[in-house]
Amino acid sequence: MTSTLPDGAATRSTVPDPRGGEVRVPYEVLLDETTAFFGRLGVPEARARLAAEALCYGDLTGMDSHGVFNLGRLYRPLLESGGADPLAEPLVLRDLGACVLLDHRRALGLWAASEAMDLAAERAARTGIGLVSVRGATHFGCAGVHARRAADRGMIGVVASNCGGQRIARPPLGAAALLGTNPLSVAAPALEGRPFVLDMSTTVVPTGRVRTAARDGREAPEGWLTDDAGRPVRDASAYDRGEAWLGWLGGTPATGAFKGFGLGLAVELLAAVLPGAATGPTPAALEGDGRPGGSDDDIGFLVLAIAPGALRDGFEEDALSVFGTVADCPPLPGEGPVRYPGHPEAERAEERRASGVPLSLPLHAELTALGLRLPAAPEGTR
Repeated sequence: MTSTLPDGAATRSTVPDPRGGEVRVPYEVLLDETTAFFGRLGVPEARARLAAEALCYGDLTGMDSHGVFNLGRLYRPLLESGGADPLAEPLVLRDLGACVLLDHRRALGLWAASEAMDLAAERAARTGIGLVSVRGATHFGCAGVHARRAADRGMIGVVASNCGGQRIARPPLGAAALLGTNPLSVAAPALEGRPFVLDMSTTVVPTGRVRTAARDGREAPEGWLTDDAGRPVRDASAYDRGEAWLGWLGGTPATGAFKGFGLGLAVELLAAVLPGAATGPTPAALEGDGRPGGSDDDIGFLVLAIAPGALRDGFEEDALSVFGTVADCPPLPGEGPVRYPGHPEAERAEERRASGVPLSLPLHAELTALGLRLPAAPEGTR
């Protein structure tokens, strides 16, 4: 497999204006070029498109730490090394109707997680609920893009994933890394075109947010990172140097870090222990110096779809009332409007579909070097 610059790339790519700090690329172009990139790495066409949609969702909604920033850093080496098998076919290990156990067999998570949610939604349409438990998985990008597939069908979608055997964060008061960032997402219909999409790591931020801050030369906000003594670390690059630890939601033990850690453990239970995937907390985690370690092979995740209409009438109207009330909440003086998770991302996606997806100059150059042909959006659309 190759990912060298294809013929004609130089003629289609536009050099961004260095004064602006970014270049806006038409969304459909970014999507097409990302699809083609996955195709060159051996992913079949339909699944390459699904993977590209999942990856570009991060850039479209403003979660750029989970977007094409990871194309060369994460997904290319994952596929080229065999960590992900571009031709893998998930294997059904057990099918109970409403519940299914799958082995993804190292399929590329970007498309495989979406297909898993589609399967859960199909079962929910029959039985009111569909649960798909997965082992042998790989990275799947934003959890919210997969949960939203259920919301787009009028259902509630839940996605929870561990990080395989990778250990990144320590328990509060603990001296050894045990868990990954363990993301959780819940999505549901809300206001028209503005679904509720909660998409969060159980650590205070995902590692991608730290790495994009380091890439851009920005400081880490206080609370993201601490040193061995628990003191705040503002140098974002200190994380990858092994000089800083990622914190949990809730901050310190005194302010509620046990809640974030508890959520992380709950995700580990539902996403990995349930299907029999690799887990972070193993006896090996207690050996050595306690620093981050392990590998992110054999990720486990859970997808759940619930069809509210199978349980009762009136769910859609009640959801509209709940989320409409949140959106109508008066803001504090001088502050912007109140929004629920998913609302700002949907607004941002609309704007970027119209005016182009902003890519930083270094990222644009990196993607161009990978062979993506990314001309800037016409001036009139920006």
